[in-house]
Amino acid sequence: MFLLNLVVFMVVIIGFWLIHRILSRTSVGHFLQNKWRGLEEFFHVHQFYKIPRFNQHMQENQVYRKVFMYLNSLPSAEDSDFVNLFSGDNKPNEINLVINAAHQMFSDTYLGSRIFWKFEKDSLVLKMRTKEKRRILSSYLQHIHNVTDEIQQKTKQIRLHINAEKEPERNGRWISVPFTHPATIDTAVLDSDLKNKMKSDLESFLKSEQYYHRLGRVWKRSYLLYGPSGTGKSSFVAGMAKFLCYDIYDVDLSKVANDSDLKLLLLQTTRRSMIVVEDLDRYLVDKSTTVNLSGILNFMDGIISSCGEERVMVFTVSNKEQIDPTVLRPGRIDVHVQFPLCDFPAFKTLANSHLGIKEHKLFPQVEEIFQTGASLSPAEIGEIMIFNRGSPTRALKTVISALKSNNDTVIASKTISGAKNEEPLRLTHSVSVGGALGVPSGLIGHGGPVGLPPPRLMHSGSARTVEESRETRLFQRERIPTIKEFKKFYGLLKTKNSKKEFMNFDGSEKENSRHDIML
Repeated sequence: MFLLNLVVFMVVIIGFWLIHRILSRTSVGHFLQNKWRGLEEFFHVHQFYKIPRFNQHMQENQVYRKVFMYLNSLPSAEDSDFVNLFSGDNKPNEINLVINAAHQMFSDTYLGSRIFWKFEKDSLVLKMRTKEKRRILSSYLQHIHNVTDEIQQKTKQIRLHINAEKEPERNGRWISVPFTHPATIDTAVLDSDLKNKMKSDLESFLKSEQYYHRLGRVWKRSYLLYGPSGTGKSSFVAGMAKFLCYDIYDVDLSKVANDSDLKLLLLQTTRRSMIVVEDLDRYLVDKSTTVNLSGILNFMDGIISSCGEERVMVFTVSNKEQIDPTVLRPGRIDVHVQFPLCDFPAFKTLANSHLGIKEHKLFPQVEEIFQTGASLSPAEIGEIMIFNRGSPTRALKTVISALKSNNDTVIASKTISGAKNEEPLRLTHSVSVGGALGVPSGLIGHGGPVGLPPPRLMHSGSARTVEESRETRLFQRERIPTIKEFKKFYGLLKTKNSKKEFMNFDGSEKENSRHDIML
């Protein structure tokens, strides 16, 4: 009898074990397990903590962001009812699991206590037993911070934020994407000493929190990058962000409604970020934005700019001379960095990086053309080299042709510009012995040999007198324009006086030669 009872008992035990195993692998078991946990928690008093996604100023709540990252790292996230699959930001073949925030409950265990998280509309709700909150709440939140910091260190990623959100009341003012620009400060086409100074300045800023506070200043730094288009300003901004490991907030002023809207954008940026405004001169000169000058000045260093520290502000312009001096004063702009057009040293840097050559037989010819004043932007020369990277010789020849063409275009434009800028006044040309005078400077390619002063212009009434006291040999390098060229650039010449001037191209002129030209 005893053996029979023992066998029945063992069969019952095995039966319950098999039922549990079978049900645990089905939806019925999952359902019963959740109901049992709910029944267990029903007999306890709980405390609830709500973590909104945005604060009252529509700034992103950093606690919400960290908790969301922490929940995605939990094993229970993979077992949740709904999980989103995303490709990796840096590795397209990588698949990331991201929890779906649609009314799901997630459980966590910390120091032997069960903790629950629930998603609600734009918020997270923390649920724990009231009797345990004093024991674990503070340390649990610190545990979340430590875990997320460790995750961020392993998967450090810079993000680019742009003010293009269509529903700012719900999702905030910024949308972001991973920033994977390959540029660095070292790849910029700038002088090596300048790049090293920029690195030192940025490193010094990162370590200067206490110093700035001792001075009573906000811990931020502003840079102005100025130079023609194609000189690498935007790429340098990317290099700065990667050097600092700061997120980028790219402010598009054309999408800012007014001054207050610009302030709200600044309020919704985070610490350790770089705020970038590109082509600032276009907005200020063309007035292509509803934000006025006062709003931009307050954005740069007003009271609102102190709402958040450890920031770097970068402004790019094409022509610094067009910017109001109040924008460029110290305090608003701390460091000015010029991005010039390509010169010969910069060209050699490009040739080394794009073509893999440090010396070439065509380099002296390229250097000679640069010395004549010809120049192109690094972007233009770089594009030529990329297109002809299979043949360095062909690439250099193409660069030479482009430089010559650019030089001819510049000379022609200066000539035409000089002709257009001539005032419709009576020109009285006074000629001294040995000088070929009366030649409009716009028709001569340059102002004369290096080291010699240009002709002096003396205004008297409605006449403009040009005096020249140079010797004849100084003008032998200049080509004296023909009468046809005079007609082409200045129109038909009309002689007012009966006396005619006879100008000798060798520099000798008849005495008392003088005439008036009406334009």
